[in-house]
Amino acid sequence: MITKTVVYKNQAGEAQTVHLRVEGPICVAGCTTKESVYEDNSNRSFLVHLDETKEQDEKIMHYQRLKSAGKIDSYGQQQVKQLLQNVQRVLLPITVRNPYAELLQLPPSVFKPRRTNAHYLAFIEVITFYHQYQREQKKDESTGEVYIETTVADIKAANQLMNEVLLRKSDEQPGACRNYYEVLKQHLQQQLKDSFTNRMISKELHMPISTVKRHNFMLFQAGYLTKLPGAGESKEFTYAITDQQEYQQMKNNITTVLDAILSNIKRSSK
Repeated sequence: MITKTVVYKNQAGEAQTVHLRVEGPICVAGCTTKESVYEDNSNRSFLVHLDETKEQDEKIMHYQRLKSAGKIDSYGQQQVKQLLQNVQRVLLPITVRNPYAELLQLPPSVFKPRRTNAHYLAFIEVITFYHQYQREQKKDESTGEVYIETTVADIKAANQLMNEVLLRKSDEQPGACRNYYEVLKQHLQQQLKDSFTNRMISKELHMPISTVKRHNFMLFQAGYLTKLPGAGESKEFTYAITDQQEYQQMKNNITTVLDAILSNIKRSSK
C-alpha cells in the first residue's frame, strides 16, 4: 500500500490537497537522463533504455510522415489499447507457485543479485499470472488455497524478455554511455580506424563535443578506453578501444547461463 498527499488545481484554479491511497500490487514508473543520480532506485527497477539508433530515428520519422499524410489508422490503434485494457480487467486474483524456483539462478555477472533475483522470480510469476486462463487451477489440500503453477514455457518467455534487462544489470556503464560506446565501436570498425579524438568523433557522429568528452572520460576512467602517447601540436587526447568484444562476450555469458538453467529444468521435469 502507498499513501501520498498531492496538491492539484480544480476547475476554478484553486489549489486543493488530496490524499491518495493505493493498495498493491503496485507498479511505479520513472524517467531520468541521469542514471547515476538515481542509482539506488535503478537497482529496484527494470531498466528500459531508449533506442537512439539511426534505424529507430528513421522509423519514428516515417511514422510521423504517415501521420501527417493521414495514413495512420488511429481507430485501429485505439482498438488495440482497448483490447489490452480489457484483457487486464478479466484477470482475477490468484496465487502463483513456481515449482522450479529452487533450480533458478542468476548469471554471476549481475550486480546487486539479491534485488535482481527477486525481480526475476516476480517477473516469472507475472507471466504465469497473465496466462491464468491457460493454466490448470490446483488446490492446496492442507490450506484449501487455490493456485496455478509456473510452467517451463513461462520461464523460457521470462528469460527471453529479461535477457536485455539482465545485461544492463551486469553492465557497470550507464545506458547512455553504453549506447555511445557501442556506436563508437561500430563506427571505428566501419571506418577501419584504431584511434580517435573527441573532435573527430563529435564531427563524424554529429554529437555535441561536450557529450563526447563526458562519455569518453567515463569510459577512460573505467578502463574501456586507453590514451595513446603523442598528442601532436593539437594537444588533444587520442584514444583507442581496449576490447572490442567485451559486450558481446557478456551477452553470450548471460545467454549461456540462462539456457543451461532452462535445460536443467526440462530434464528435471521429465
